[in-house]
Amino acid sequence: MIEIGEFFMIKELYQKGWTISAISEETGFDRKTIRKYINQSTLPEYQKRKRKDTKGKLEDYEDYLLQRLKEGTTNCVVLLEEITSMGYEGKMTILRDFIREYRHKPNKQSSIRFETPPGVQAQMDWGELGERTIDDKLQKLYVFVMVLGFSRMKYMEITTSMDLEQLMKCHMNAFAYFNGVPKQILYDNMKTVVTKHSPAEIRFNRKFEEFLAYYGIVPKACKPARPQTKGKVESAVGYLKKNFMQRKLEPSLVKMNESLQIWLDTVANKKPNQTTKEAPFERFHTEQEHLLNWNERPIFPINKWTETTVSLQGLIDYDEKQYSVPMRFKGQRVKIKQTLNHHIEIYSDLECIASYPLITGKAKSLTQMDHYREKEKKEKIVTTNGLATSHNPLLAPKVEHRSLQVYEEQSKAGENN
Repeated sequence: MIEIGEFFMIKELYQKGWTISAISEETGFDRKTIRKYINQSTLPEYQKRKRKDTKGKLEDYEDYLLQRLKEGTTNCVVLLEEITSMGYEGKMTILRDFIREYRHKPNKQSSIRFETPPGVQAQMDWGELGERTIDDKLQKLYVFVMVLGFSRMKYMEITTSMDLEQLMKCHMNAFAYFNGVPKQILYDNMKTVVTKHSPAEIRFNRKFEEFLAYYGIVPKACKPARPQTKGKVESAVGYLKKNFMQRKLEPSLVKMNESLQIWLDTVANKKPNQTTKEAPFERFHTEQEHLLNWNERPIFPINKWTETTVSLQGLIDYDEKQYSVPMRFKGQRVKIKQTLNHHIEIYSDLECIASYPLITGKAKSLTQMDHYREKEKKEKIVTTNGLATSHNPLLAPKVEHRSLQVYEEQSKAGENN
């Protein structure tokens, strides 16, 4: 029997425009029960619940549940999975009764969804996940989310940045996950994508527009202050926060994304959608046939170039980590290129003098012993009187300073060969 307070809460949420499915998810009641009390004009008769031994079934797990609630986990599905693995034999109803009083009401209803034919459109957005200690450092976390409109097939990736380079990398990872590309992608008015949005003109970031055109994609921008236009991706972000982010996750960005991919494959994309009544994986078989091919051309070249000076110890600093180079380059200016496969390449002029995978986790440096065993090469410099010297800096030739654009063009030329 429903309580009086719960009856009024259901009525209030429905009057605010909530759907029956959303009210059911929030309160824990079946949709038939929700519909019954929405249509009921009189107050329900209140009867004191008979608890029998239901409290006894949950009693051994209450301390654990309270601790998880303090950590911010209020999703009953996640909590049921956890305590069932610990030996709980009761049902969801007992758990929901215990959790209900601790749950916070959301501020607004889910967004309206618009249906699109297979392969035509995807929706993309970032979600903010707050601060966490990741790889021994307190960092802000974000999640890249792309949802195919017809199938609701989702791709997600957790990042520590939302810059343009990261945005393009995540797009290509999504295309690889879908093994195809939609004809259009709908975006919010994020600065990395839309530089101007007025009734007369929509202007996209030129570099990002070139990236999309490379894959044959047409960008579409939501109307300002109308995030409900991309309700599918808004819903996916909320689902991630309520379900995946409330699980116990390793404090490593790599491990967290590995767990996220498993969750996408085994949970998120296998759960039936409330609108289509089918799992995204099932509808994806139809949609994938209509996606554009994405791997017929080389991967779009995205290289991040920076410049630094080699220390007297033969080390360069990059993203708060250290990497060794041959000792003969100490004190010299070198260029660093970060590649798409999470490596860095270190250049002196146009020569690649070292390359490494990017350091993750607790490690602070990577070195190669050959860099320290190698003796500094003394290059002979011919002076005007015909004598050679290797120690007089005044007689050394001037080093030509090149723009980083030269290195980027050189890199593109090498990738096209």
